[in-house]
Amino acid sequence: MIGMGNSISHTSASMAYGLREEKRPEIVHSQFLAGDTPKEISQEFRTIQQQNHQCKKNTLSFVLSPTIKDGQEMKNRELQEITKRFLKQIKLQENQAIAFVHRNRKHVHIHLYVNRINFQGQAYKDSFIGKRSQQAAERVAKEMGLTTVRDVQQQKLDKAKDMRMILKRIHEKVISEIRPKDFDQYIKAMEAHPVKVIPSINKQNQLQGFRFELAGQNLKGSEVHRSMSMNRIAEEISFNKNVLEKAKTENTLKLLGKAVNISPNLAARITAKVVKHTIKKSIDLGMGI
Repeated sequence: MIGMGNSISHTSASMAYGLREEKRPEIVHSQFLAGDTPKEISQEFRTIQQQNHQCKKNTLSFVLSPTIKDGQEMKNRELQEITKRFLKQIKLQENQAIAFVHRNRKHVHIHLYVNRINFQGQAYKDSFIGKRSQQAAERVAKEMGLTTVRDVQQQKLDKAKDMRMILKRIHEKVISEIRPKDFDQYIKAMEAHPVKVIPSINKQNQLQGFRFELAGQNLKGSEVHRSMSMNRIAEEISFNKNVLEKAKTENTLKLLGKAVNISPNLAARITAKVVKHTIKKSIDLGMGI
């Protein structure tokens, strides 16, 4: 669950926007209030706020968002429980408040408005309110057995780890079985698995590296594994003499039908690979060096 919060001055307009009929709002919690329309609630807020003329942003606005899966399974009473626990965690259970839920999208979320001025005319301290909102929402999620932000982050990390392993295995398979002779063959072979290889080319038309896309995830080669950086991939490819000459003399390379610039470092690696291959071939033929 995610919690967001900030102080606002446009109470009536904000509530009116959130309570529009097309958003299908449902009030799930109300405390120390008699009215249920934006105009009525704002007026009740103002009655208390008149005790404190120094505070201009005198309403607190929060959004509490369970994960899509958690939210779809929740009834209004559970959303009310989230709201009440959140108010207690953030120490606003004695202030006027109204909360309503939006179900017009698949991501169910709660809008919560709280009078920043309490019944004694004191303004609630709103320093770091965004961070404190998230921390309070995190504690509520743990109390209620809901998915927390950290849980979501860990799931993403685990998924990315699995994806990196899959991409590395596909890369190794292509290199060992297909033995591509240039970047185009490598890209085509990866797409057959199906991994989309996206060249990163800067404004100077220089090839910077490759990104790999699979099952909705998009990662830089170096993020997948050090063996999948552009330079390391180049070392695994047996470029022909024409490609070598272009790389060596002009620092250019043909990629997907277009000439692109390459760094002197990449050109040197390509050259070294071909030279090494030539020497090895000579030794194998018994010609010596």
